[in-house]
Amino acid sequence: MNIVITGASSGIGFETALEFTLSKENKVVCIARSADKLRKLLEIAKGITPDCTLLPIEFDIVNDDYAALIPFLKDRLGTVDILINNAGSLVNKPFLETTPADMWQMLESNVMGHFNMIQNVLPLMASGGHILNIGSMGGFQGSVKFPGLSAYSSSKSALHTLTECLAQELVETGVKVNCLALGSAQTEMLEAAFPGYQSPVMAFEMGKYVADFARTGHRFFNGKTLPVAVTTP
Repeated sequence: MNIVITGASSGIGFETALEFTLSKENKVVCIARSADKLRKLLEIAKGITPDCTLLPIEFDIVNDDYAALIPFLKDRLGTVDILINNAGSLVNKPFLETTPADMWQMLESNVMGHFNMIQNVLPLMASGGHILNIGSMGGFQGSVKFPGLSAYSSSKSALHTLTECLAQELVETGVKVNCLALGSAQTEMLEAAFPGYQSPVMAFEMGKYVADFARTGHRFFNGKTLPVAVTTP
């Protein structure tokens, strides 16, 4: 399978990439802004599976030029079977201290970057392909909400709705679109949102779940935002 993962340099994206590289049949393109962290990912992946195909790309999904990225994907992959939109960032501030720039940052990182990726990668996907957006319980309707996360949670809610809209619009292409609204897993982002909190779910466990769902979830779901959480947060 040919897989593209954004936000692959840390946390759940990092662990998801490692899970895919366990099979030498997979070609995994890992996109992130940090070249150093991508090199570390490649080193670890090769240490576990020496003949794996992991292609690291230093790229900003919001600001960089897709005219350079897409020819690379065409040349190295040809087609894309799975696109996992995992990149994102978090602002943790009381609402009255949250600036318009903070809100724009959340919308750019957590919605517009994925919008850009989908528009540019979709022409490389065929019927049977799966676009998987990584959302958050923070943006899931009816979930418990927390102070300081209004901008972050709002941006994730927008991503959830984009998932539903795209699934309907892409029905005739045969490409499925789903979203996992993740609860807590022990990552740097969790620490930023809830300092000192220890999740019962490790990042590698959530990474394995995400990889498994990306491979098979579109056989059973389309246009769904599914909660994946055992605790609150």
